[in-house]
Amino acid sequence: MSSALLDLAITTLASSKNIAVVGLSKKDGRPAHDIPLMLPQWGYHLVGVNPSAVPNVGPISVVASIDDVEMDIDILNVFRPSSDTDAIIDQALDRRARSGDVRCIWLQLGITSMKGAEKCAAAGITYIEDTCIYVVQQYVK
Repeated sequence: MSSALLDLAITTLASSKNIAVVGLSKKDGRPAHDIPLMLPQWGYHLVGVNPSAVPNVGPISVVASIDDVEMDIDILNVFRPSSDTDAIIDQALDRRARSGDVRCIWLQLGITSMKGAEKCAAAGITYIEDTCIYVVQQYVK
C-alpha cells in the first residue's frame, strides 16, 4: 500500500463513525465475519448488509440491502468478490444521490474495481480498494 493510500485510509477511518458492511458473513473464522465484529470496540456503529444473514450476526444488525440501512453511511465496507463490486458501487451511488450519505466506498484486501474508482471519483466519493480496514484501524489514533 502506498503511503498516500494509507494516509487517505487513516484520515477517512478516523473521521467516520457509521459503517455498513456489505457481505457480512454469518460464518465464524472468515474475515467477513471476524473483522466487522471487532470494529465496534473502537466506537464504530455497524450494520451488516447480507440478505442471507438477516436479522443479525452476533451483536450487529443485518439488513437485506444498502437501501435498507437506516443510519447515515460514512463508509460502505465491501467484503464481496471483485466481480460483484460494480453493482454494489452503483447501488451506493444511487443511495448517495437520494440521501447524500455514503462518503466512502472501501473494498477490503484483495478486492478491486477499475470502473468503481472512476465512478466514485466522478461522484466525489472517497474510494479505497485492496485495503483491510482492520489493519488501517491500527494506525488510527
